[in-house]
Parts: sequence; C-alpha cells; structure tokens
Amino acid sequence: MGLQNLKPARGSVRSRKRVGRGPGSGLGKTSGRGEKGQKSRSGFSHREGFEGGQMPLHRRVPKRGFTNRFRKEYAEINLERLEVFEAGTIVTPELLLERGMIKAVWDGLKVLAKGAFSKPLTVRAHRFSAKAQERIAGAGGKAEVIEG
Repeated sequence: MGLQNLKPARGSVRSRKRVGRGPGSGLGKTSGRGEKGQKSRSGFSHREGFEGGQMPLHRRVPKRGFTNRFRKEYAEINLERLEVFEAGTIVTPELLLERGMIKAVWDGLKVLAKGAFSKPLTVRAHRFSAKAQERIAGAGGKAEVIEG
C-alpha cells in the first residue's frame, strides 16, 4: 500500500450532472426544473421564511415582551451538592468549576437552599438566597459574598 494506490471510497465520487444537453441525456429542454413558474427561472432563490408572497408567519404573529440586555445570569448550586466537601473547606466558584459541579461561572455563582446541609463550610459566592445563608450559619459555616 502506497500513496500511488490511494483511491476515494467507492461511490463517493460521481461525475457532474450535465443538464440541457438534449433529450437523450434525460435532462434536456427544461433541465430537470419542470415546466414554467418562478422556480424554473434562472437566478431564483427565495429568502428564509418566504411563503410565496403570503405574509410570512414571523410577521403575522404579534410581538411580545422584550429582552433585558443588562440581565445577569448566575450559575446556581444547591446546598445538598456541597455535602461532598470535608468540614472546614473553603468552597469557591473556581473549586466547583474544577470539580465539574457547575458548568461555567457566567456573571457569578448563586447558592440556593435545597436539600440537607450539615457541615461547617466557608462558602464564597456572588449571591446567596436568604434561606441558604441561614442554613450555612446554622451548620457553623460562613457565607462570604464575593464582590464584582
């Protein structure tokens, strides 16, 4: 086996379709475009969402709501997921990211109060729910807010 023996996979290479070359080719006269109409003309291409001149769906449906460009999106984690850490550990967004417990720190990390929690941990995050803060303090830990 050498470079001189290389061939493309069987059936992957075909000859070009030659249209408009007489009736014997099977693609003569109208060149496979059927008869008359917009789609048979050269240069035809319609826009995405084009519905033949009818008012397209994206223009018929009324507009609703708006998108707040200044919205902050937080990565969220529940207290029950922090039970895996040893007592006394300082839990930071970087540590959670490293362990694969959160996907990415978007505009920060928010800790929520779902689930059982009993270890005295120091948790550093950008936001805490009120209940999460209570429960961390109740277990003998600290909830430290990261600024920025």
